[in-house]
Amino acid sequence: QVQLVESGGGSVQAGGSVRLSCALSGFFFRSYCMGWFRQAPGKEREAVAAIDSDGATGYADSVKGRFTISQDNAEKTLYLQMNSLQPEDTAMYYCAASPSHFFLCLQSYIAPRPADYYRMDYWGKGVLVTVSS
Repeated sequence: QVQLVESGGGSVQAGGSVRLSCALSGFFFRSYCMGWFRQAPGKEREAVAAIDSDGATGYADSVKGRFTISQDNAEKTLYLQMNSLQPEDTAMYYCAASPSHFFLCLQSYIAPRPADYYRMDYWGKGVLVTVSS
């Protein structure tokens, strides 16, 4: 059974940094696409960063240059380093993975589309990040 468990959320002041982690278990695919999504209050869930099994990454314009996605294959952990955080980054952050759908990982630029578009197979329950001004 595949499980994704996020950690590392919390409250931070504007300009601060947070690193999110996503521990994967039961995920034994050699080829995959993984990513981080977020959902702010009253808004739709959006993709912000992606990484595939080859290490290629992609970002939404809203986070490019501030967020960095990475993975530790040995530890089966996905990370999202978030720097220069702003109040508009306040949201629930979710990690997601798919061994069969790669729409999220096709390009280095992630276009603003509904999260369902990417057809991620597995999701974590999310972690809250709150950025105060």
